[in-house]
Amino acid sequence: MINCNPETVSTDYDTSDRLYFEPLTYEHVMEILRVEQDNGTLHGVIVQFGGQTPLKLANALEQAGIPILGTTPDAIDLAEDRERFQDLVTQLGLKQPHNGIAHSDAEALEIAVGIGFPLVIRPSYVLGGRAMEIVRDQANLERYISEAVVVSGDSPVLLDSYLSGAVEIDVDALSDGAAVHVAGIMQHIEEAGVHSGDSACSLPPYSLTQDIIDELKRQTKALARALNVVGLMNIQFAVKDGDIYLIEVNPRASRTVPFVAKAVRSPIAAIAARVMAGEPLSNFDLVDPGSIKGFAVKEAVLPFARFPGVDTLLGPEMRSTGEVMGFDSKFHRAFYKAQLGAGTKLPTVGKAFLSIKDDDKGSTLLEAASCLLEMGFTLTATRGTAAFLAEAGIESAVINKVYEGRPNIVDQIKDGDIALILNTTAGTQAVDDSRSMRAAALMDRIPYYTTLAASHAAAFAIKAHAEGDIGVKALQE
Repeated sequence: MINCNPETVSTDYDTSDRLYFEPLTYEHVMEILRVEQDNGTLHGVIVQFGGQTPLKLANALEQAGIPILGTTPDAIDLAEDRERFQDLVTQLGLKQPHNGIAHSDAEALEIAVGIGFPLVIRPSYVLGGRAMEIVRDQANLERYISEAVVVSGDSPVLLDSYLSGAVEIDVDALSDGAAVHVAGIMQHIEEAGVHSGDSACSLPPYSLTQDIIDELKRQTKALARALNVVGLMNIQFAVKDGDIYLIEVNPRASRTVPFVAKAVRSPIAAIAARVMAGEPLSNFDLVDPGSIKGFAVKEAVLPFARFPGVDTLLGPEMRSTGEVMGFDSKFHRAFYKAQLGAGTKLPTVGKAFLSIKDDDKGSTLLEAASCLLEMGFTLTATRGTAAFLAEAGIESAVINKVYEGRPNIVDQIKDGDIALILNTTAGTQAVDDSRSMRAAALMDRIPYYTTLAASHAAAFAIKAHAEGDIGVKALQE
C-alpha cells in the first residue's frame, strides 16, 4: 500500500504486507513498483481506493507497462472526460442538467447566457469539489473566471444548470464487467448543491418512491455496463419534479463506501478488490440494500470551531473532516443519533430562530415550525419569515436582522436566548448580512442548520427523541 496521508496511515500497516509512506506522484510510485518487481511478480495495481489522485496516475502507469487491475484507464477517462461522457449519456438516453463545456473565458460567458443563472461551475478532474461554485449572476461569474481558475483548452470548465431544491442521491455499485450489484442508494438530506462529503444522507432513502428507486437501479446498471466498470463505481443523481438527472459518475470507490458497508453489513471494499483480481460477482453472497431493517444516517463532522472567522455555510466545495453514523428503526431517531455523534446536542426546549429565504417558504417550513411549537419551543423570526408564518396561523416574535439595528439576532444569541437556529439564505448580499449570526452561533455552540431539508429533519428529530430514550447497540449487533 502507498499512502502519504498521516490521518489514515496509522491503520494501514494492519491491512497491508508492506506500507510505503510516499507521495502519490508518478515518479515515487514507479520507483516503488520497480522495487516490488525486483522482489517478485507484480500482478498489477489497484487505483480505485484512493479517490481522484491515483486515477490521474492510471494512464501514465499503463503506458509504463504496469497492469491496472479493475476498470481500465480508458474507461476511467471516459467517465472523467466531460465531452466523451456527454456523448455516452446521450447514447444511453439519460438526462443531465442543461450544461456546456468552456475552453476559454469568452466561451464560458457565452455558455452561461444560454444556460441561465443560477449555475454550477467546476473544472475537470477536481478533488473534493475544489474550485467548484454556485454562481448566481454575471458579476459573480466574471469574478470566478478571473480569480478561481485558468480556463484553457487543456483545462476546460463545466457549466451546469443548478437544479434548485432538487434531492441529491448517491449510488454505490459493484460490477465485474457483466453483472452489476447496487450496493447502496443514499438520499442526501441537504439539497443538491451541497458537496456530497458535507451532506447528511440516509440509507435506505427516506422519502423517495419505489418507482424512482427502481429507475435509479436501472440507470446505474446501464452506466456500469456502458463504462465497462470492474470493481466499484459511485454515481450522483439529482431528482426534481419526478425526473432523474445524472450529475456525475466516478469509476472508483467513493467516501461513502465505508458507510454503505456498515449500513448493509457487507464487506463491499473486500469484494471489489477480489472482483478486480478476476473473481466474478456470482462468487459472493451480496446483500440487497432494500432488505435492511431501519435507517442508517451519515452526518458530516465539520471543523469550523477550529478556524476562527470561517463561514459555516455549506456549498459545493467539501469542508468536512470526518463522518459519523446513526442507526435506528425510524429515520428521525437515526438522524438524532447522527447529530449526537457529530457533536451537535439538539435542544429539547427553548427559543428557535427562523430566517428562511423566499424560495423555501412552503409546506416543509410550516411543518418544521409547527413541530417545534408542539414540542414547547417559542419561535422568533425575521420580518419576512414571521409574516409568512403568521399567514398560516403560526405565532412568532419578530427580531431584527443584523443590519436592521439593535437589538438584533446576534445580541440574542450572545445573551444566550437562542437554543436552535434554522437559516437559509439566497444571494451574495444575504449571505454576507447573516455571516456574523453564523459566527456567533458557532462560538456559543448553538445547533445551526443552513438548509431547509436539514432544518425539517432536525425539528422532527427533536420530536422523535422526546418520544422515548435513545437506545444504543454495539456495531456488531
